[in-house]
Amino acid sequence: MTHGRIALLLATAAALAGCTVGPDHRIRTAEELGVPVGFSVPAAQTREDLTQWWTRFDDPLLQRLVASAADTNLDVAQAVARLRQARESLVQSRAQLLPTVNASGGYTRSQNLIGGTSTVVLPDGTVTDISRGNSSSFSAGASVAYQLGLFGEVRRSVEASRADYEASGYNYAALVISTQAEIARNYVLARAAQAQLGNALASLALQDDNLEIAGFRVQAGLVSSLDAEQARSQRAQTAASIPSIEASYNSAVSRLGVLTGQAPGALKAEMEAVRPIPKGPAQVGAGIPADVLRQRPDVLAAERGLAAATARIGVARAQLYPALRMTGNLATNAGSLGGLFDTVVGTLFGGVSQLIFDGGATRAQIRSNEAAAEGAFAAYKGTVLAALEDVEIALVALDTARARQRAFTVALDAANTTALLARLQYRSGLTDFITLNQAEASLLGARNGLVQAQSDEAAALVQLFLALGGGWDSSAPAPQAPQDR
Repeated sequence: MTHGRIALLLATAAALAGCTVGPDHRIRTAEELGVPVGFSVPAAQTREDLTQWWTRFDDPLLQRLVASAADTNLDVAQAVARLRQARESLVQSRAQLLPTVNASGGYTRSQNLIGGTSTVVLPDGTVTDISRGNSSSFSAGASVAYQLGLFGEVRRSVEASRADYEASGYNYAALVISTQAEIARNYVLARAAQAQLGNALASLALQDDNLEIAGFRVQAGLVSSLDAEQARSQRAQTAASIPSIEASYNSAVSRLGVLTGQAPGALKAEMEAVRPIPKGPAQVGAGIPADVLRQRPDVLAAERGLAAATARIGVARAQLYPALRMTGNLATNAGSLGGLFDTVVGTLFGGVSQLIFDGGATRAQIRSNEAAAEGAFAAYKGTVLAALEDVEIALVALDTARARQRAFTVALDAANTTALLARLQYRSGLTDFITLNQAEASLLGARNGLVQAQSDEAAALVQLFLALGGGWDSSAPAPQAPQDR
C-alpha cells in the first residue's frame, strides 16, 4: 500500500468517524414529566439552602451524629466502592478511543554441531572429537491495533459509561442524605422514648401514692377494698408499659450506633443523659415542584440512567454498519545487539467488516435497547412524581403534627387541673376512686400524646428536609469517586 493510499484511507476514516448513529439524549421538560406548577398542599415557595439542615435543630449531639454519616456509615462506604467501580468502567470505555500498542523482544542462542571440534566421551567409553559452532540473534517488534468507530459506537459507549458514572455519583449522594435522615429519625425516637419513660415513671409515683391512700381509706372503713384493687390494677398496667418503652429506646440507640459505623452499644453512655425532643425551625421553604428536578440526587440519577440507556441504542445500531480496524507491525532482527535497528520492517493493514446475516440478533438488540430506554424514561418520570409525593406527604405530616401538638397542649393543661382536683377530692372523700383513676389516665394520655406530637413534628421536618434533597448541594456537579491511595 502506497503512502497516498494510506493517507486517503485515514482521511476517509476520519470523515466517517464524525458520523454517530442513534438518538441523542435530551433533557425532558417539567411538562413532559408531569410536574405541576405548584404543590396541591400549602407550602412556602421560598427556596432555602438545606445543605446542612441538621444545624437547624437545637441539639448539638444530633448535629454531630448526622454530620458524621458520610464518613462513618458502612452503607455509604459501599456506595463509594460502587462509585469507584463506575469510574474505572468509564476509564475502560475511554481507552477504546485510543490505539492498543504492544511491544516484544527476544534473544536466541543456538549451538550448531557443524564447525569447530569438541571432545566427547561416548557411552561405550571411547573418546571422539565432534565439530560444533555457536550463534546468537536479537529481535524486537511492536504492533499497533486501532478500532475506528466509524459510526460512533465507541463514542456512544463512552457516553453511556459517563452517564453511568454520574448516576452512581448521584446514587451515592442520595444514600448519604437518606442515611443522615435515618440517623435523625432514630435520634428523635430515642428522645421520645425517654420522655415517655419519664411520663410513665411520674404516673407510677402518683399511682403508688393513690394505692397508699386507698389502703388507708379501706382500713378506716371509709371505702370498700374495691378502691385498693383498682389502684393496684392501674399501677400494674402502668408498670407493664415501662419495659416496652425501654425496649423502644434501646432499639433506637442501638440503631444509631450501627448507622454511625459503630457497635450497637457505642452511644448508650452518651445518650443516657435525658434531653428534650429536638425542636426544628418554625418554617421551611419548599419552593416549587420544578425545583425537585434539580434538588433531588435520586431524580438526577434517574435522568442519567435514561441518558445511558439512550446512548446504548446507538451502540447497538452501529453494529449494522461497516467497522474498520487498522493494524500495524514493526519488526527487526540482528545477530548482535548493536545492529538491532539497522534493518526495520513494517507493515500496515486496514480491514473493513460488514454484518451480512446474524439471524436478526443485532436488530433484536436494537429493539431491546430501545425498550430499555423507554423503561428508563418511565422510571425517571416515576422518580420525579414520587419525589413530589414525598414533599407533599411531609408538608401535610408537619402541619398535622403541629395541629395535634397545639391540641394536646390544651388537653394537657386541662388534664393537669382535672387530675389535681380529683386527687384533692378523693383525699377529702368527695369523689370515688373511679373518677380519680379516669382523671389520671387522661393526664398520662395527654402527656404521651403531646410527646408523640412533638416527635412527629421533628420526624416530619426530617422527612421534609430529605424530600427536598437536603444534605446535598444541588448546585454542585455529580459527586466524583475519591482517588485511590
